[in-house]
Amino acid sequence: MELIDAIILGIIQGLTEFLPVSSSGHLELGKAILGAHALPEESLLFTVILHFATALSTLVVFRKDVFEILKGLFQFKWNEETQFSLKIVISMIPAALVGLFLNDFIEVFFDGAIIIVGIMLIITAVLLYLADLAKTTDKGVSFRGAFVIGMAQAVAILPGISRSGATISAAVLLGVDKTKSARFSFLMVVPLILGKVAKDLMGGEINFHGDQAVAMGAGFIAAFIAGLAACTWMIKLVRQSKLTYFAIYCLIVGLIAVAWSIWG
Repeated sequence: MELIDAIILGIIQGLTEFLPVSSSGHLELGKAILGAHALPEESLLFTVILHFATALSTLVVFRKDVFEILKGLFQFKWNEETQFSLKIVISMIPAALVGLFLNDFIEVFFDGAIIIVGIMLIITAVLLYLADLAKTTDKGVSFRGAFVIGMAQAVAILPGISRSGATISAAVLLGVDKTKSARFSFLMVVPLILGKVAKDLMGGEINFHGDQAVAMGAGFIAAFIAGLAACTWMIKLVRQSKLTYFAIYCLIVGLIAVAWSIWG
């Protein structure tokens, strides 16, 4: 992988992780356009590294929230922070099960299956459009809702299904306030990403080759910086109910991807 390709893909990841347009789907499209093909395990490794970068950017943007949650947990009381943390844990269960038992199956989709990415982007467009039709409320995430949102996150492991789009849409369709939906969506993925990286480190799956370390490092930095900007911007967009614009974008890109895969 070339250095410039890694930086471009890092920027794509940083921007699209928080915008509801599927970061994994855009990464696969970006790899296809740039010709940045790699073995499936190397492609997935680079994807994990970029997701780790955006997880760190999430912690920076929500540092006050994270501090308050940790502070509340160490009080060892059944308070709001403890309940929120438990909801985060519940939301992680579906994706964790998919990662444990279907990891080899998922890796197949990260090998240039552009037509699948296109179809999933079209599904994302439908979800975003339906979410934008939902009424504004002040409701928070319930324990049951946390599991349902977690199921949406598990499905979004597939490239082309936007993780933030699927989880925010699921939360909004459950009647959760849009700003609270975005906050929960961004925070719920952090433990999963950090856990995935830790698992790969302990399992010896993350091994940089000398000629790939610099490129992957550059991609990491690019994704982190772009993620900081996109996360802040996305919170404002969700609050202003502008998901339909992203639905139109996903529909157009999805149709182009399908057409390119068939006739390109």
